[in-house]
Order: sequence, then structure tokens, then C-alpha cells
Amino acid sequence: MSEALHELGKAAVAALGGAVTGYRVAYGELTLTANAADIVRVMEFLRDDDGCLFWCLIDLTAVDWPQREKRFDVVYHLLSPKRNVRVRVKVETDEAMPVPSVVPVFRAAEWFEREAYDLYGVLFSGHPDLRRILTDYGFEGHPLRKDFPLTGFVEVRWDDELKRVVYDPVRLAQEFRDFDFLSPWEGPGYDLPGDEKARTS
Repeated sequence: MSEALHELGKAAVAALGGAVTGYRVAYGELTLTANAADIVRVMEFLRDDDGCLFWCLIDLTAVDWPQREKRFDVVYHLLSPKRNVRVRVKVETDEAMPVPSVVPVFRAAEWFEREAYDLYGVLFSGHPDLRRILTDYGFEGHPLRKDFPLTGFVEVRWDDELKRVVYDPVRLAQEFRDFDFLSPWEGPGYDLPGDEKARTS
């Protein structure tokens, strides 16, 4: 299987020239890296080429790397039912540069791209309806970014007594805890909630 994935990666690089910048096979999975501007061309090749036939877009998401200049990876997962193979395609972008929408290639990308926009702030040019999909109207920020604050925001809930939507400050169910992961065998030098149950008197 690994040899077949290497061959597929080489074929994609050869066929698409500079659009695919490289490939890697790790843990039995093929990952292609591509230029963001060429993502539609790459997706059309993976869908239509007789050696690929990746007809199913399984997932589209983003990964935040705030220390990088292009802080986001947009990650596409495709499945070829005909070949029983999966491929991952990654492109890099930043907060201002939109990635071309792949909705014309895979209709299933519409809500996935809206989710990546809502939660990470990744922009997609040519998307038919790029608006928030999970957060509330008027929500500020993008909650899956690594620099998104954990407190200081409001949550929306339905109040049965008032019979309307109300906004409350976000409350954490528990206090922040400070974990010491240096030695998992010894454990931290302080008690965690629930430790009192393990003590013997």
C-alpha cells in the first residue's frame, strides 16, 4: 500500500507541476502540499484523473499555527471509493488572503468552508454563501484560533421564564487547574479534586 501511495504522490507532482509542491507518506497516509491559489485545479485533478478518482470530500478543516507568517493550514480529506484510498491535501494561508472555494468541484465543501471561516476566520473567495454557521449573530472573533480568549465573552441561551433569548457572561464549569506533566508517574505536588477519596485514614 505504501508503494502505491508514493506512486500516487509522484503522479500528482508530475501532472500538476508547481501546483503541488510536495508529498509525504507517513503512517500509511498520503499528504499532498499545494499552493492555495491552485487548489481548485488540484481538486479537479484528484477527482477526475483515472489514476485518482477521489470523488468524495470527507472533511475540510483548518489548523492554526499562530507563530507562522501564514498561520493557517487548510486541510482537505478525500476518499476514492473506486481505489479504496484516502488523500490529505494541505494549503497555507493567512488571515487576509482568501483561498479559492472548492464548492464548484465538491458541493459538500459549502458548509465545511463556512465552518472554517466561522471558527478560524479563514476566507474563501468565490464561496456562494460565506457567513457564520455555528456561532451566534453578532459574535466577535473566531473561537478555534489559539489566541482566542477563554473568558470575557457572552453565551446565548433561551430563558423559559422570560420567553426570550438572553446573553450571559461565559462561566467555566470549573476553575483553571495547573498541571505538572514533567513526571506522570509521581504526579503533581498538590491535590486534585477527587484525590481525597483515595486517601486512607
